[in-house]
Amino acid sequence: MSKKGYLLLASGQLYEGTLRGAERSVMAELVFTTGMVGYLETITDPSYKGQIVIQTFPTIGNYGVIPEDFESARPGLSGYVVRELCDAPCNFRCQGKLEDYLREQGIPVLTGVDTRSLTRRIRSAGVMNAAILTEKPENLEEAVAQLKALPFHPSIQDVTCDALRPAGEKGLHHVVLWDFGAKANIQRELEKRGCRVTVVPASATAEQILALNPDGIMLSNGPGDPADNVGVISELRELCRHRIPTFGICLGHQLLALSQGATTVKLKYGHRGANQPAKDVKTGLSYMTSQNHGYAVDAATLPANASLRFVNGNDGTCEGVDYTDMPAFSVQFHPEAAGGPLDTRFLFDRFIAKMGGNKACR
Repeated sequence: MSKKGYLLLASGQLYEGTLRGAERSVMAELVFTTGMVGYLETITDPSYKGQIVIQTFPTIGNYGVIPEDFESARPGLSGYVVRELCDAPCNFRCQGKLEDYLREQGIPVLTGVDTRSLTRRIRSAGVMNAAILTEKPENLEEAVAQLKALPFHPSIQDVTCDALRPAGEKGLHHVVLWDFGAKANIQRELEKRGCRVTVVPASATAEQILALNPDGIMLSNGPGDPADNVGVISELRELCRHRIPTFGICLGHQLLALSQGATTVKLKYGHRGANQPAKDVKTGLSYMTSQNHGYAVDAATLPANASLRFVNGNDGTCEGVDYTDMPAFSVQFHPEAAGGPLDTRFLFDRFIAKMGGNKACR
């Protein structure tokens, strides 16, 4: 028997739907993603920590659960809102139904909601706090007031690895992957290019990273407000003094900019999905990229040693930076994205080239 569920927005609107997955209430920031494929990568992306995610594509779950496609061991999001949840997945790699997996992982799913209308509201008003509820609130005003007061501070400490994971013995280049909530495919892309990858937790210090004698440093994606990570920014600033080839992705891009004196701003509704255009201002080429972020580097605050390299084709915000006084660069989008376009995988080759590799580099 289906059970009613509710989505309450901090702006006061109440949506009714069917509650599936885990039957429990959650409160978090409400965001939307426009990806037409890759829902498994979305669900297991640690960058969605502390968020309720709306899928704009109407039917989700049609190819079931495929653990090989996960970006982390468990879901990052707090709740899930979809128009329709598929009950009969069909794929030769399928290992179960999405609803069963989300129930096991304690993630509530609200279905039967007009996600088009809901997304348009978020685009108009901006991201806001929301709650998936098992019962209709008796006092709507009181429930909304509680939502408005909810602090939103997801921490990279909640999604980073527990301890250092040493690299294997084979590989031309030794890369330290600083894990702020790293997607699994970042490491895979490095290993495909002959790298030995040592993963270190977010709490690692510059001294500890330098002691590993890396050929390069990869700064991963992750959740939350980049400016909250004061300790990491300080350690990264020290690391940059040693001029080790460095590549930052998403949160890593923002942290690198902050370490050099730039500032970040919160976007109205962020960029989330597999169809975000990014223009290379150096070559004039545009790429279709996969993105998941609610903050951006303020290009107007970039220091003298930073050169704007990519901009978003829709709103002109900073999407990438090259540094002129050190072998470092960063991008806001995800060149490793498995559930999105592959246009920008060449950025990994650029990183390899900075470590002395012999691959073509643009």
